[in-house]
Amino acid sequence: MSSNESSYTKDEMMTVAASRELRDEALCFVGIGLPSEAANLARATHAPNCVLVYESGPIGAKPDVLPHSIGDGVLAENADSVVPIPEIFSYWLQTGRIDVGFLGAAQIDRFANINTTVIGSYEKPKVRLPGAGGAPEIAASAKEVIIVLGHTPRAFVEELAFRTSVGYLDGGDSREKLRYLGGGPTVVITDLGILRPDPKTRELTLAKVHPGASVEQAREATGWDLKSAEELGTTDPPSEEELRVLRHLRAKTEAANKDMQVLRNLQARIGAAREDGRK
Repeated sequence: MSSNESSYTKDEMMTVAASRELRDEALCFVGIGLPSEAANLARATHAPNCVLVYESGPIGAKPDVLPHSIGDGVLAENADSVVPIPEIFSYWLQTGRIDVGFLGAAQIDRFANINTTVIGSYEKPKVRLPGAGGAPEIAASAKEVIIVLGHTPRAFVEELAFRTSVGYLDGGDSREKLRYLGGGPTVVITDLGILRPDPKTRELTLAKVHPGASVEQAREATGWDLKSAEELGTTDPPSEEELRVLRHLRAKTEAANKDMQVLRNLQARIGAAREDGRK
């Protein structure tokens, strides 16, 4: 397979680009969804010694399939250790031991603040999102933060419906005034390109576009006047190996999900038969 634009999807490009941001031997606090997929792809390719930490307690998680949630047992099966949740936060995260936080989001603003709580007003939301979880602490305390989300006008907004986790607050040195231990977001990866905060203003700036995407597309999908770097780069397309590993991981996960559904259906039928027998 050649790595041309027709040989991979935008979602695969985003996941691969996000995985490349994770360096080997980093201690990484991972969110569920795209962050978990990208982190596990990195561990299976260029960063085999990356230590994946999940909120539920696994340290050095090595899942064979992608977890459904932070409480998925697959995270603990081959982990180096599993510790209580309070220890994950009080000892590992809030003391500055985590190198990288890997987060997703429903909304993001120009200063990389993110919303995972509600769409609409908090009192009368149009959509109730999964919530904060450990994201606020990760955003505050990890040495750096990687954010992954699709690039649409509904996601890249002028004003968040709710500020769940702080990126650079109002820009400039406003985050520093909060005295957070962590350094803040270093990169935002989307299905159109890669954004990085301006060193002074902290406003997200388009640094690279993915193959087939354009600056105009990114600007049209952004709710504010998106700036681009003077020397705009182009992301390297996924390699054959990256695509092979990612697709294998997804296929294994899909197969495991089907097996689990079969088991659940069988358990439901057994339960129904027992109930009928009691009548």
